[in-house]
Parts: sequence; C-alpha cells; structure tokens
Amino acid sequence: MRYYETVFIVRQDATSSQVESMTQHFTSIIKNHKGEVTKTEFCGLRPLAYPIKKNKKGHYVLLNIACSIEGVAEMERQMKLNEDILR
Repeated sequence: MRYYETVFIVRQDATSSQVESMTQHFTSIIKNHKGEVTKTEFCGLRPLAYPIKKNKKGHYVLLNIACSIEGVAEMERQMKLNEDILR
C-alpha cells in the first residue's frame, strides 16, 4: 500500500454536516478497497486564492490515505461526479 494526501474543497453554501457526510462517503470508498484513512482534518471555511465557479470561499478537508491505486482512482472519480466539490 502507498500513502497519499488528498485535499478537497466543498462549496461555501454547504453545511458542515454535508461536508462530514461527504468525508464519510469517501472514507467508506477507501475502506471498501482495503485501505485506511489515517488522518482526517477539517480546516473549515476559508477564503480561496481566486474564485472557482463563482465561489470565493470553501470548506477544506484533508485526508491522509493508505490504499491501493484502484481505491484512490475510484475516490477521485466520485469527487469529479459530485457537484458540491470545487477541487
């Protein structure tokens, strides 16, 4: 298994409970691929360096992951499908 760091940014009008449920969803994807999330850090609502999709702020979440590349690829695919995630 390899170690990865993933930071994703959620739209500013999403609630903290929605951000937590997204994080739990991505954690379950990693666990289904026999990986583990070693650290989850909610950085909160922070200003963006430049506007992304007309958003000036975003909820930052950091995940430290130990997983195979298939689990990370599936998580990234799910992130691209979610409209609430900016980056």
